[in-house]
Amino acid sequence: MPLFWRIFLLNAVVLVAATALLLLGPATVSAPVLLTEAAVLSGGLAAMLIANALLLRIGLAPLQRLARAMTTTDLLRPGARPAVDGHGEVAELIITFNTMLDRLEAERATSAARALTAQESERHRIAQELHDEIGQTLTAVLLDLKRVADQAPDPVREQLHQVQETTRASLDEIRRIARRLRPGVLEELGLTSSLKSLAAEFTSPALSVRHHIAPDLPPLGENAELVLYRVAQESLTNTARHADATRVGLTLERTPNGVELRVRDNGRGIEGATEGAGIRGMRERALLIGAGLTLGPAPDGGTEVRLTVPTPHRSQ
Repeated sequence: MPLFWRIFLLNAVVLVAATALLLLGPATVSAPVLLTEAAVLSGGLAAMLIANALLLRIGLAPLQRLARAMTTTDLLRPGARPAVDGHGEVAELIITFNTMLDRLEAERATSAARALTAQESERHRIAQELHDEIGQTLTAVLLDLKRVADQAPDPVREQLHQVQETTRASLDEIRRIARRLRPGVLEELGLTSSLKSLAAEFTSPALSVRHHIAPDLPPLGENAELVLYRVAQESLTNTARHADATRVGLTLERTPNGVELRVRDNGRGIEGATEGAGIRGMRERALLIGAGLTLGPAPDGGTEVRLTVPTPHRSQ
């Protein structure tokens, strides 16, 4: 039955019942209205309003739950669906909304996969250009400076040596940026060595990075390894830039259904902080491989990032 007719019939039932009570009951209305009659009418009106409110609340409750689901739905946290209850148009509306969510999540996953693939390709290209063009140019500059410094008088030679050190530091920084853009060690040495190298890269006098990587990790696909590396990289970057932490632990362990990455620091935490592009990027990467990503307070304070990656199923 359409929603309009259900609401109409509910109100009609209440009005008919009230009319029958007036017709068949002993109550009468005088002119002018007596105090007792006014009390009876007021009580009857209140009963009608209460009954009507209760019936409408019961009938429209599924729509209220659907409205709450619409305002809290986040495509980066898929899977939550409002329960299909109610009748007629209400149930059809909830089913349609759930179907729309399924389609939107599938389309978002597809578009995110294309975007992240293009992003990785662009990172690869930029890293290659930094290494091949700017890196080689600075290397040639260093060689020229060395040749000029060998022939220069002592006061100028000292200045040229300072320029050499500045150029060498710039070359090292460019190489570091290129490694972050394109984790070549991931392709050459695998995930374990890449994460150890990443932990060493972020270790500094102000930040101690400890890592524990289980030796019995199951085989993972190329995309899963790249997501694990990028999530660890983004987590360590956020810790170094925003957490005011002195210690951070990076753990990668095997689970019954896959592997779990944990990055836990002792910083100030993320309570009340809004999620930036980096965290949303981690969520999108997790969705690509069907992984679960959670961010929250660590047990001993600070922030914990947990990425659970399922193991690919193999046909027997």
